[in-house]
Amino acid sequence: MGIITITSDWGHTDFYQASVKGMIYKYLPHATIVDISHSITPFDIVEASFIIKNAYKSFPEGSVHIIGIGTEETMTHVHSAIYYDNHYFVGNDNGIFSLIFDHKPEKMVELDILHDSSVNTFSSRDRFVKAAAHLAEGKPIEELGDEKTELETKIPFEPSSDNNGIKGIVTYIDNFENLFTNISFEFFNKMVNGKKFTIGFNSYTVDKISSSYADVRPGEIVAIFASNGMLEIAINKGNAASLLGMKKMSHVYISFEEK
Repeated sequence: MGIITITSDWGHTDFYQASVKGMIYKYLPHATIVDISHSITPFDIVEASFIIKNAYKSFPEGSVHIIGIGTEETMTHVHSAIYYDNHYFVGNDNGIFSLIFDHKPEKMVELDILHDSSVNTFSSRDRFVKAAAHLAEGKPIEELGDEKTELETKIPFEPSSDNNGIKGIVTYIDNFENLFTNISFEFFNKMVNGKKFTIGFNSYTVDKISSSYADVRPGEIVAIFASNGMLEIAINKGNAASLLGMKKMSHVYISFEEK
């Protein structure tokens, strides 16, 4: 039976997780359910998109991913099932899909599924589970609703650059308080192009890229490219966000020196 993942902002103290998982087992007793995260900051689709984008590719093709963040449906934000990169995604089209995907999905439908209750406040349990079970059984996505051709679009923050350097921001802070930026390995190499550089944030600087945290002594700042290909600022065996006074949306500057 197929794999169904769940990502949400429900936390771990309420009944929401158990209700959704129990409903999945009602439809698919032998389903494999994987929690990606239930600790998303409430309603933060940017944070959720970062986690899902960096997690889903590790699952087998054909996996189904339920997204339980900002699920209230409106005239413009509709419940959807999407086939992208050989994976299925079920959630509310509130802009999160456009932040996860790098190109237009192969198939998209607007869900035509009745709620299991008279109250429309728990769509993940009452609609998304039905869609996910349908897809996990290998049934056609087209049977879930009418085709849609466009996604609600949210434009992610992109780094900017000129002859003097690169301006980026912190987009995510992990459990170790490592700082992930929106500066990719490819963009960095293209712009630096052999020039000497200094990475600055608040009043701190780093002038080299390391290959691992252990390249510097414990307590020292290190800049690396993380496993997702993005520039990361960390402190070896320390908490970079707190110690450096950084948070999401904090600026990171890379200044170039002439050759």
